[in-house]
Amino acid sequence: MTAPLRKHSRQESRPRVGLALSGGAARGMAHVGVLRALEEHAIPIDVIAGTSAGALVGGVYAAGLSIDEIEELGRSLHWRDVGRTTISRLGIQSNARMEKLLRARLPVTRFEELRFPFVAVATDLNSGEPVVLSEGDLAFAIRASCCVPGWYIPVTDAQGRQLVDGGLVANIPVTYARDLGADLVIAVDVNAEGAKFLGPPHSIIGILLQTTMVVQRTAAIYQLKAADVVIRPLVGHIRWDEMARANELMTAGYDATLKTINEIRALLEEQMKPASRWYQLRRYRKRVDPPKSGRERPSR
Repeated sequence: MTAPLRKHSRQESRPRVGLALSGGAARGMAHVGVLRALEEHAIPIDVIAGTSAGALVGGVYAAGLSIDEIEELGRSLHWRDVGRTTISRLGIQSNARMEKLLRARLPVTRFEELRFPFVAVATDLNSGEPVVLSEGDLAFAIRASCCVPGWYIPVTDAQGRQLVDGGLVANIPVTYARDLGADLVIAVDVNAEGAKFLGPPHSIIGILLQTTMVVQRTAAIYQLKAADVVIRPLVGHIRWDEMARANELMTAGYDATLKTINEIRALLEEQMKPASRWYQLRRYRKRVDPPKSGRERPSR
């Protein structure tokens, strides 16, 4: 049984801790193990920024699902639960089922009702710019962030923008966790090991996901440099379309986090020293701005 997560105020003396959860399709289930390990070791979580699978896990956690509930959801989830085949020139499937599933399972479905600040990162398909979703409909935001281009039909927001997977622009959204006020950012990169599995993907979506992730590795470098701690679950042997391996993925996330607990605690203790301004200097040094085509203000 894990201890309930306590809400933290800005007035507390300790630094605010943020998580930046990467995309990674099925590999995103490793994020659940990360959350369990942090909870069990009383590491506070004040804000979360998530992309794609990271938006899914971070969003349902911010909405109030317990770790046990998220684990159960992860074990029972199948690709058919999030997408259905459709007739369209823009994609093979619609992921509207994901939005419907979230509305049925989440305690709250509005950003304004979350227990701590959370943002989901998507991509404007036409401009190529990041779209940071931080208000309004949570289920829609998660769906947009998880919309794998070429497989799922782009989703259209209230401003008429076609939105797709945020991994195209910020697969590890460290700077967006900073924007939420985090002093110390823990990044979780479920793609750190690349693809160590043998043989080709076994599905079309597997091919699309693998191709996308290879491109994203280079784009993620500047975000990783901006993190204070990086957790790298050892899941390179698992394909991005293998949802059936949720237990193995969650265990890998848990084990990888345990290796960083002492480092995280040391950083928290260092930043809490009253006579030191070290954490402010570190935060300044760690902030790495994305390319000029980068972020736009939080929307929707």
